[in-house]
Amino acid sequence: MSSLSTAPLAPLIERLYTQAGAATSPVLNTLSKDERERLMHSKTEYVALYSMLKDLWLPVSRDTGKLLYMLARSSKARSIVEFGTSFGLSTLHLAAALRDNGGGVLIGSEFEASKIALAREHFIEGGVSDLIHIREGDALVTLASDLPDSVDLLLLDGAKTLYGDVLGLVESHLRPGALVVADNTDYCPEYLAHVRAPENGYLSVAFADDIELSIRLG
Repeated sequence: MSSLSTAPLAPLIERLYTQAGAATSPVLNTLSKDERERLMHSKTEYVALYSMLKDLWLPVSRDTGKLLYMLARSSKARSIVEFGTSFGLSTLHLAAALRDNGGGVLIGSEFEASKIALAREHFIEGGVSDLIHIREGDALVTLASDLPDSVDLLLLDGAKTLYGDVLGLVESHLRPGALVVADNTDYCPEYLAHVRAPENGYLSVAFADDIELSIRLG
């Protein structure tokens, strides 16, 4: 049995997905489709956008969560960096793999203080808070220093326009064979071009509808 499929994590994750599905954002609903698209592609207004999204959970799908667990578990990951914690559903899946791998550390970054506070409650309830360190603020600052020398897995699931910038911060720490998982990459053409170009040191493939799975080559 895995930590992911047993208590306390299994019932907690199921409850949180139910809550995520019921969440709404009155502010976001006032924006036109064109304005939403503009903000999603902006490299200067991402803080404003994600402030509007503070009531939404923005979780990975259930299948993506299981995929994250499988990737971290099978690669025997001990050191994980996550961009975009939100309320912590993806974090819980990754932390479950760390627990089953014998321990480790997950460093996350999140804009919204209110999300971090609730995520930390979820980590305590799930029995994995000792594995997780969330840094509050803009990831271009919070992930710019004090990273592990060797990172086994990087998850990109924050502001889509920053994927390339965040990868650039973590890249020198990625060990040969490290995995990079990017969600919602239909908003990230520049990022996709980077990881798919052989000269940049990755082998990369589209996975499911909008996930890019890349491996750092040695």
